[in-house]
Amino acid sequence: MFDMRSAIARKRDGRRLEAGDWASIVAGHQHGLVDDAQLAALLMACVWRGLDANETAALTRAMVGSGETLAAPAPNCVDKHSSGGVADSASLIVVPLVAACGIPVAKLSGRALGHTGGTLDKLEAIEGVRTDLSPERFAAQVRDVGCAIAAQSERLVPADKRIYGLRDRTSTVECLGLIASSIVSKKIAAGAPAFVFDVKVGRGSFLTKLEAARDLAAAMVELSESFGRKAVALVTDMNEPLGPAIGTGLEALAARDFLRGARGGDRRLRALCERLGTAMLAVGHAEGDLLATVERALATGAAYERFEKMLAAQGAAGDALEKLTPHKTLTPLRAERSGYLATVDPVALGLAARALVERSGSSAGIVVEKRIGEHVEAGDGLATVYGDPAAAPRIADAFAIEDAPPPERPLVYWETGSPGTLSAGGRTAARSSVEMR
Repeated sequence: MFDMRSAIARKRDGRRLEAGDWASIVAGHQHGLVDDAQLAALLMACVWRGLDANETAALTRAMVGSGETLAAPAPNCVDKHSSGGVADSASLIVVPLVAACGIPVAKLSGRALGHTGGTLDKLEAIEGVRTDLSPERFAAQVRDVGCAIAAQSERLVPADKRIYGLRDRTSTVECLGLIASSIVSKKIAAGAPAFVFDVKVGRGSFLTKLEAARDLAAAMVELSESFGRKAVALVTDMNEPLGPAIGTGLEALAARDFLRGARGGDRRLRALCERLGTAMLAVGHAEGDLLATVERALATGAAYERFEKMLAAQGAAGDALEKLTPHKTLTPLRAERSGYLATVDPVALGLAARALVERSGSSAGIVVEKRIGEHVEAGDGLATVYGDPAAAPRIADAFAIEDAPPPERPLVYWETGSPGTLSAGGRTAARSSVEMR
């Protein structure tokens, strides 16, 4: 009989648990032989002591085995994951964009967590859209339409859902091995043969240190490859909102306008979508000039057409995209002094936008009008608040103006992945084309 007390003590003392131990722990928790108190103690020991690569792989394998494992909907399909950010509508953009370039995308997504936005919540801000697709319908849509974005089925990795809920309640989220196994187990179970991971770093991310973000990116790539999958991971900046729109409906609207080819849009959002899109095409074995392929799909309207088809397949009303409009009540936030925008607090903005949506509906939120490093004059607009105007004074506190400009930051700090898929080969820092404030 498995001795859970002994396993807790061994991990507490910094010793490694074997693959069979992790299998017994996961199965025992599923069947009531390991209670929440015991598992919580083990999870805290993991936060203190960490998991090595073998333990992480064993835990991942045990969680995958707790439910069904799907066959790939298409032999060259890809999945994409973001570790969570603010104003990050990239998934709504790159999924149909990559599908329009000929590589199917089978994406399982999650809901908002804390200050970060959830892709499922943004999709459901579009009238009629459903994300609770059965595994069979999910796979069929990828084959028929070329892409799908859906919630994780109860039939896939049920152990992860229970363990993650316990981690959330016991403040044991911050362990790289636990994070990597949670993310990768869902991707493995969903069946796609290739993944692209967008690991956020900075004050608006759950990972604030570059070294930790790089470690997580490398761990997820290594873990994916141990299961025979190809993977690329990018470490990207989250010290300010990625795009200008924050809020479920506003971000869906921003994705709509981006895919329609609206010019003059946010250059950071566009640069990251291009980088993610080309990485997804690469792991999906697309050939040729991948950036040119992405730009052509946007310019011809093919990406927007694919977006419409995906939404229709998931129940969207015929005029749902046209109905996306900002809340009619708006409050401009203006700079009180001249200078350079030195910091923008993405956590404060993310939480404020979430509260606005809860009070005023999915069309509420915040649109940021200035980027860190830009010069502003007193009276210039910093942002616009849509919805409850009472939130405006608190939101204004998220912007800080100083006399001197802050140092520049790259958009992409680091990239690692399967051989032959990287833009510059090997592990690489950001290219100059995406180095910006």
